[in-house]
Amino acid sequence: MKQKYAIGVDIGGSHITCAAVNLGTGEIIRNSLTERRVNNQAQAFEIISIWSESVSEVIKRIGFDDLLGIGFAMPGPFDYVNGVSYIKGVSKYENLYGFNIGDAIISSIEAPDHFGVRFINDATAFAVGEAWAGKAKKYRKSMSITLGTGLGSAFINDRIPVVDGPDVPQNGCVYHLPYGESIADNYFSTRWFINSYREMTGKELQGVKELASLAGHDRIVSGLFEKFGNDLASFLAPWLKKFGAELLVAGGNISNAFNIFGPVLEKRLKAEGWNGDVAVSELKEDAALLGSAFLFDEEFWKAVQHALPLM
Repeated sequence: MKQKYAIGVDIGGSHITCAAVNLGTGEIIRNSLTERRVNNQAQAFEIISIWSESVSEVIKRIGFDDLLGIGFAMPGPFDYVNGVSYIKGVSKYENLYGFNIGDAIISSIEAPDHFGVRFINDATAFAVGEAWAGKAKKYRKSMSITLGTGLGSAFINDRIPVVDGPDVPQNGCVYHLPYGESIADNYFSTRWFINSYREMTGKELQGVKELASLAGHDRIVSGLFEKFGNDLASFLAPWLKKFGAELLVAGGNISNAFNIFGPVLEKRLKAEGWNGDVAVSELKEDAALLGSAFLFDEEFWKAVQHALPLM
């Protein structure tokens, strides 16, 4: 049987990563992996040009014959059905506003008629990748979160994202839910750590990695991580219970400090009455590549299409 491949693309805030994925085995073809820096303040044509060149590099190594198409893991706001960006007010990719990314990519790479371009939310792609080939592979119902510049999340049932219904919040994500004096995204993200440390010490740090290196001998820092773990658990527990999640998967840059806040998180989750498992992603950035490429698994595509307008 002839192997079929799709290209998975992860669009980050300042980079693009893409690679061919074997849809039969879930294997990332490592010699096809391409990563490039992107100026997210550039004009649309420049951004699209870099994205197209990156995808073209993968195509050169695989060839069109065995490729079904390209799946993009994209940050929102985005029209995941029609491939149009509506990112605005976040100081990245704003010049792509109203731009049809799918049409631009297809035109740039001179793809054959059968070739498709499909889109999915980046946090959802991460969760799908974990459910297909990662920590959530043996679980029916899982929730995955990405902890970094913001709080990404997705609920998964039998590999399919759940974005509506009584058991999940609106759009199947939690970043926008009320928390503290604003919303969850402002508390469970890098900026909360940096802002909190500055308020308590007057010192400015670059990121959570630098903060984590101080945790072993700085009580203020260790206290911040303890608060983060406790608060995150109390925030997530009601939704984990309501959804019936069997597993919580953590990814994103902050998850690299899981050894500091993870024990507190797990203890509090149990105290809140959720008895599922907690895991840290081993796939990391690969999860989004897998999840976006998986859009070309036809059974998955048929099942997920209804969810795309709500992402």
